[in-house]
Amino acid sequence: MALESFELVILRRPPDPPGYDEATLDRIQEEHLAYLASLRDAGHTVSHGPLRDQPDESMRGLVFFRVGSLAEARSLAEADPAVRAGRLAVDVMTWLCPAGTMARPGTPV
Repeated sequence: MALESFELVILRRPPDPPGYDEATLDRIQEEHLAYLASLRDAGHTVSHGPLRDQPDESMRGLVFFRVGSLAEARSLAEADPAVRAGRLAVDVMTWLCPAGTMARPGTPV
C-alpha cells in the first residue's frame, strides 16, 4: 500500500496553564483560530479541528501539516498565539495514511 506522510500536531492543555481574564481568553482564542486559518490559506496545513469525547482531556485538537519536516511543523505550531500564551502545548509526530485519502475539497493533496 502506498502511504503519504503528514506532520501531525496534537494540541494539548498543559497541566498548569496560566490564568487570564475572560476578555484575554476570548482574544487568545480568536487569534488562535485566525492563525490556524492563515496556515490553511497558506497551504501549510490540510485540516485542523478540536477534539470531543476524548479519553485524555488534555488533548484539545489536531492539526495536519504538510510542510515536509517535523521541525518546520513544530516551528509553525509553536507560533500559534494560544501556544505562545501557554494555553496550549504541542506534540509533533509523523502520521501516515493511504495515498490520496487526505484531501482538501476540490484540491487533492
